[in-house]
Amino acid sequence: MYARWRAVKCWNSLMRIERVRTSRTISVCSISFASDDVKMFDKILIANRGEIACRVIRTARRLGVRTVAVYSEADKNSMHVAMADEAYCIGPAPSSESYLRQDKIMAIAKTVGAQAIHPGYGFLSENKNFSELCAKEGVEFIGPPASAMEQMGIKRLSKQIMSRSSVPVVPGYFGDDQSDSKLKEEAEKMGYPVMLKADLGGGGKGMRVVHNSKEFDAALNACRSEALKSFGDDSVMVEKCVERPRHVEVQIFGDKYGDAVSLFERDCSVQRRHQKVIEEAPAPGIKHEVKEELWTAAVRAARAVGYVGAGTVEFIMDTDHKFYFMEMNTRLQVEHPITEMITGLDLVEWQLKIAAGGKIPIRQADLRCRGHSFEARIYAENPDKGFSPSPGFLRHLATPTTSETVRIDTGVRQGDEVTPFYDPLIAKLVVWAEDRPTALKKLRSSLLGYQIAGVSTNIKFLERLASHESFRSADVHTGFIPQHHKELFPLPEPLTSFQKMQATLALLTLEAWQPSGSQNSVNDPFSPFGNSNGTRINGVHTRTVKLLADNKSFGVVVSYRGDHSYTFTAEQSKEEVAACGKLASENGRLHLRGFVGNQHVSASVVLLDNALHLFTVDGEYRVEVPRPICNIVDGNKNVGGAWSPHYTTTVNKVLVKNGDVVLKGAVLITVEGMKMETSIHASKDCKIKEVFYKVKDIVPPNTKLIEFDE
Repeated sequence: MYARWRAVKCWNSLMRIERVRTSRTISVCSISFASDDVKMFDKILIANRGEIACRVIRTARRLGVRTVAVYSEADKNSMHVAMADEAYCIGPAPSSESYLRQDKIMAIAKTVGAQAIHPGYGFLSENKNFSELCAKEGVEFIGPPASAMEQMGIKRLSKQIMSRSSVPVVPGYFGDDQSDSKLKEEAEKMGYPVMLKADLGGGGKGMRVVHNSKEFDAALNACRSEALKSFGDDSVMVEKCVERPRHVEVQIFGDKYGDAVSLFERDCSVQRRHQKVIEEAPAPGIKHEVKEELWTAAVRAARAVGYVGAGTVEFIMDTDHKFYFMEMNTRLQVEHPITEMITGLDLVEWQLKIAAGGKIPIRQADLRCRGHSFEARIYAENPDKGFSPSPGFLRHLATPTTSETVRIDTGVRQGDEVTPFYDPLIAKLVVWAEDRPTALKKLRSSLLGYQIAGVSTNIKFLERLASHESFRSADVHTGFIPQHHKELFPLPEPLTSFQKMQATLALLTLEAWQPSGSQNSVNDPFSPFGNSNGTRINGVHTRTVKLLADNKSFGVVVSYRGDHSYTFTAEQSKEEVAACGKLASENGRLHLRGFVGNQHVSASVVLLDNALHLFTVDGEYRVEVPRPICNIVDGNKNVGGAWSPHYTTTVNKVLVKNGDVVLKGAVLITVEGMKMETSIHASKDCKIKEVFYKVKDIVPPNTKLIEFDE
């Protein structure tokens, strides 16, 4: 929560500055608006969910603005619902029946007396029809006017406007003739590789890189399909693909009086599936004069469309630091916190006050950029499986310690569910330091401070990425992850002997652990029958502990020596290793401390079902306690058919019917879940015996979709 703000001296002594501290954010400065002339809203509705809804609520609360949350049935117990002053259900889990229902959202806003609606990002944030509905109903839309959304939302139109405004654009075809033949003809003219982009696209949706003529038709069909599904329009434009491009964007703000400023640039080059992974501000390795040209071009773009509120002008930059307009996001960006870190500003406060009629309170020349900031997006996903989503419950969640330089923006708590219906973002980890190397070191150490169990995450991948030599030297571009695939996706290494014995020690201490204040079943505390540490009166108790790592079994022979001490002998080894250790509860976590041989043991320990997670200073690893044979699932279940992914999906297309004969690799059915479309292919040449699902059906995880005729 935000504490009260106090006046302090800031970088510009002419401005009145205040500071705020939050348990989740660093201190930020509030440059005062002409508050006597601006009447702030009494109540706003937030037409969004997750971390961005929570983020808006925190600033609104500090400003004394009451908040109204809306939620789907899947989000009824979510964090943003708990934080808001009021909350109302708007429908079932699918966003098309809840968060995209303009009529329901507006009805609630009118009923509760909300004077404004903050759309967050995604969902209705760039929907001009919703902005127009707000204007019609007399409810302030906290964002740009519908005209600016329309001009910037249609990519072809935005390119034309930028060209007229002397903002450089990528060479390409932005015409009205949308026939497949015309698009292919233009691609052939400009030469491959080219980029296909949905006209109304964003967030990586409806984008395909085409390397040659043979790929064009399939890529265009996929691009159109994804665009139609995501944006309701399958119009596409063709751009020349810039080699080794950097994605550099500029944060801008405009007010209702024609003023606009830039709040400096961000580098968002490191991406997967055209979606950002780690962002930083300012952009490294770019000369100041080039940055000034970027800022000027961005402000020119904002003024060209009469922009109001927070927006981001995205540029593609080549290896010679020539930049070209890519698109404008007419909303607050996911990565806005890093701009807040380097400027000391609260961008949500600026949004609210500008929407309420305030003027931009500072001149461009008085804005200052200080230090360096990184943001890492922590997702419930499996990078080793193509970054496939990993929905489930956050059964264990512990975060790094937050401070004025380490910030966590999140919308989930331990026990919450990452559902298959929405983006699988868990949190945004944001750090700041005086310079880039120090900030990067802080990012790496903070990532090691995360503990998550219950879902797969990208944390280890982020650690490798942030530690990569090319990333440390700021040699980044949008193809960074594919280029360094081998280093970023190393083959799994077997556990070391020390890790195996550390895991064994953790299991033994879990067996023996007694929470403070608990009692044994034997009342006598001195009775040898009142403990579980393996003590024997007339001898040494010995047992073999069997565990699994990467589906491979290993065993450690354990001899109990009493007083939490043991002797370990690895199977097929005669070397004995002394070990000792105890568990203690620290800040709600079970922490193991002890020794294996001469090596110190320090690890947080979490046991979920049969999986034992150990979180150490070197990262996290897990082992499994073998289940009884009767509980093991048949590993051959996928034989004889096509199966859905390991998360809930909806059927988009069914491309075969009963009796069809198909070849290995043919696409049989496409499904969508976690904001991603997946094609299901035939695993062999076969005949279709039965198709179990039709378009729009909801499919449970790991479910047979199609039966093959053997």
